[in-house]
Amino acid sequence: MEHDSHTTWEFNGSFYQPSAFLMMGIPGLEALHYWISIPFCALYLIALLGNCMILFIIKKTQSLHEPMYYFLSMLAVTDLGLVLCTLPTTLGIFWFNMRRIGFDACLTQMYFIHILSFIESSVLLAMAFDRFIAISHPLRHPSILTKTTVIKIGLAIILRGMISLLPIPFLLKRLTYCGKTELSHSFCFHPDIMNLACADIKVNVFYGMIILLSTVGMDFIFIVLSYILIIKTVISLATKEECLKALNTCVSHICAVLVFFIPMIGLSMIHRFGKNVPPLVNTLVAYTYLIIPPALNPIIYSIKSSHIREALLRALRRKSESDW
Repeated sequence: MEHDSHTTWEFNGSFYQPSAFLMMGIPGLEALHYWISIPFCALYLIALLGNCMILFIIKKTQSLHEPMYYFLSMLAVTDLGLVLCTLPTTLGIFWFNMRRIGFDACLTQMYFIHILSFIESSVLLAMAFDRFIAISHPLRHPSILTKTTVIKIGLAIILRGMISLLPIPFLLKRLTYCGKTELSHSFCFHPDIMNLACADIKVNVFYGMIILLSTVGMDFIFIVLSYILIIKTVISLATKEECLKALNTCVSHICAVLVFFIPMIGLSMIHRFGKNVPPLVNTLVAYTYLIIPPALNPIIYSIKSSHIREALLRALRRKSESDW
């Protein structure tokens, strides 16, 4: 990234490609970027400290070395990755008006943002599967979700994201771009870059839609199916107390699913069909999608998970005793 706002072009016959794109802060509120950066800094700090705390507690607490918390660790690592992908460019715009990002750097940031989003979706599905096994087949749960199985699931999730999205940067690099180089966000997003091209983007649109539906779309459908089966199992339990206890173990995960999927679906709809949506709405939904889940997930699990909460309190007590 550089401070100037000039963009040069690479010319090869009829092929045009910008050397850089210009990112956008919050449209119409540029004069307030310094002040707007304060809540953003707070959210980034909460996300970084909260997810690091989750990882530290799970690593140090032997009783939390279970599939549910292994998947929670994967979620925390993914959220840290999303924060670190968007933090430099977002705060660079708010603090220093550094809007320029190189073409290849933009494609790299876009690739990792989308990979991490796909990984988060898959991890949420794995967590739903874990809850289904724990509630429907509690005696078989330890033998089904062994440590080796969890590692294999984690590797499969990473490989699926990396391989499915690998063609996207190359599909964007083959396009010819027009004079406009201004993006809609303070980070690089596939539909945003694609719409700046003056070439035929049907292949990009088709591939992007197929990948989105076959990964995130299928994840969401299977999460819903998991909860239908969980509810069916819970209804068959003998007492009301058992029902509430079983459902209570799912509350944190349900919150995490809603916090992730609602803004993601909203942003996808805006980019596909929202040509007349105000730029401010587009920007706010994008920030909600990429910044709010990493900040809220540690809070949700710290409040709703008694095991995480108790481990955190024990760690704080040990720290206060050592200070004395």
